[in-house]
Amino acid sequence: MSFHRLIPCVLIKNGLVVRSEGFRIHQSIGTPISTISRLSNWNVDELVLVDISSDDIHDRRRDDHAVRYDDDSIIGLLRHISDISFMPVSFGGGIRSLDDIRVRLAAGADKCIINSQAVRDPDFIAEAADRFGSQCIVVSIDAKRQEDGRLEVYSEHGTKATGMTPAEWAKRVEALGAGEIFLNSIDRDGIGTGYDLELVRSVTDAVSISVIACGGVGRYEDFAPGVQEGGAAAVSAANIFHFFELSYPYAKQACLDAGVVMRSVGLNSSWFKREPEYDHAQEAALLEERMTRARTNPGPKKVLAQKPEIRWCKKCVYPSVAASYLEFDEDGLCTGCRTSGERNVMTPEMWDMRKERLIEILEAAKCRDGSRHDCVIGVSGGKDSYFQVHYIKNVLGYNPLLVTYYGNAYTAAGQRNLLRMKEVFGVDHLIVQPSVEVLKKLNRLAFKVMGDMNWHNHVGIMTVPIRAAVQNRIPLIIWGEHGEMDLSGQFSMNDFLEFTYRNRLEHDARGYEWNYMIGFEGLTPSDMISWQYPSDDEIFDLGLRGIYLGNYVYWDGETHGRDMVERYGFEPSDVPFERTYRRLSNLDDMHENGVHDYLKYVKFGYGRGTDHATKDIRSGKMTREEGVEMVRRYDHVKSSDLYHWLEYVGMSEAEFDAIADTFRDPRVWHKEDGEWVKDCMWD
Repeated sequence: MSFHRLIPCVLIKNGLVVRSEGFRIHQSIGTPISTISRLSNWNVDELVLVDISSDDIHDRRRDDHAVRYDDDSIIGLLRHISDISFMPVSFGGGIRSLDDIRVRLAAGADKCIINSQAVRDPDFIAEAADRFGSQCIVVSIDAKRQEDGRLEVYSEHGTKATGMTPAEWAKRVEALGAGEIFLNSIDRDGIGTGYDLELVRSVTDAVSISVIACGGVGRYEDFAPGVQEGGAAAVSAANIFHFFELSYPYAKQACLDAGVVMRSVGLNSSWFKREPEYDHAQEAALLEERMTRARTNPGPKKVLAQKPEIRWCKKCVYPSVAASYLEFDEDGLCTGCRTSGERNVMTPEMWDMRKERLIEILEAAKCRDGSRHDCVIGVSGGKDSYFQVHYIKNVLGYNPLLVTYYGNAYTAAGQRNLLRMKEVFGVDHLIVQPSVEVLKKLNRLAFKVMGDMNWHNHVGIMTVPIRAAVQNRIPLIIWGEHGEMDLSGQFSMNDFLEFTYRNRLEHDARGYEWNYMIGFEGLTPSDMISWQYPSDDEIFDLGLRGIYLGNYVYWDGETHGRDMVERYGFEPSDVPFERTYRRLSNLDDMHENGVHDYLKYVKFGYGRGTDHATKDIRSGKMTREEGVEMVRRYDHVKSSDLYHWLEYVGMSEAEFDAIADTFRDPRVWHKEDGEWVKDCMWD
């Protein structure tokens, strides 16, 4: 039996995975290592990997993550990917010679994809097929519709018209010896409206070799028509596999349900586990090396031969070294401002449509017999939590279960706000409070390992509600806003992205899963139960989804906060924060706006003042000049909550400073006469 294939396409630009739209907009999502590891765990049929960089510059941006590899070239990255890829890999990008193909095959690729070089020199296809075999040579065809409806092939990353129709070019590349065609619609890229089936059928009717259809998938149901109506041998997509938990298994199940002949869904690869496996002896040695550096304080570990230029957005105050990945367009605007601009121009009618979409999701998850709650809302007791519960229960009328991870660092006002929620809203509220001794150990350990004492909090709040949902058989979790989309614009408002394990591991956990902690500070697996994510089988069987309310309701945290003060008596901070001018945020953790954020300043040279000023500039509440003043006033402040934390974990300020200095980013900091100096020149 001939199986059709479902193939994720991962786009890489300068070493990072990107979301693509129209071949022009590229938004950095994160490292390819965590993405491809997840695909391996899902037993993916094949993988298409395309490097769309204009040059071989590789910047992982952060050195406080668990993912490490030395070679910063795309070939070095391919070698590292081949170590974690348990599926055939087709690699494209930057191929101009037979030697380029040889090097990529030697680095781990099973096939090579050629595009622009094939258009420049069609005989190159025949030469490559003759040297390496047709089965190794895939020709990528990027097609675009003209205003008159005519389809035309484009090359050079979709910028150069060739005058050929896709069918004409497909026939020719088959005759020259190509073994497969990767067909992409430029018009449909990133917009989620489904394949251009007329385009796909025009090519599949013209050739006898396999055609892989790509470009336009927005729903799992979009895949099957590529085979059944388009005649493709395989269907592919890029963005959708970044947006949703268990996206590949659900997509394959949708194809199987539609009658497409494919291999069965395969969760939990026996060859590649979901949780990273750590060499604890090596990790202990690395930690000891950092502590040695802290004692000698020599400066940044990584010395850059050529320090990349730091840029600032022309509209907001975000820098190019942001902890959350962002990019700049040709006008100097960051992706965060662009995504915010999309949200700000949405009409009331558009928001009404999103509200109806939210209600459909809630109705599908709603309990009909009163045996369980309708949904879980992960709450910290902050202003956003109040708004989430207000909207789901008092506006839409559903019955949520509130679930809180308690990190033991509440402000006095935050504690009161948290405990009042069940009374204010008349709901059930589950609060999970891990052992204080375990929390102290995790505070100390995470600070030393990744320069972030709040690992336990970031991972806990993204694990405990999911555990509660699985245990209580509740198939829907409601979060507030998506932080990376809100601040740095990693995604589009039209993606409707949901919570994923990959995002939790890479962004919330910095690549350090709960099992990393075992053995350090005497921690055992039973100590770490609160941070253990449910199995994929449990999530798949339940059909669990975690959605972000900010995708369906206009999100303005400060406006919502003031509304919650008036409606429900939500309490602002008792005293002003020292590192930001706002008083409604992060009351659930005294260190989030304080010493935790100060460490972000130590690492990257900016902090909460920048975050909050950026939000207010984008919403029109503050000018950029006023925002710069807020940054200068607040970002550098070493807040007094540090002393509470030092007493809590039993550490001296001198030891704290020495360890923190080992995380300073050499793009931002250098030493002069033994003192740290920040390289900061505002545009």
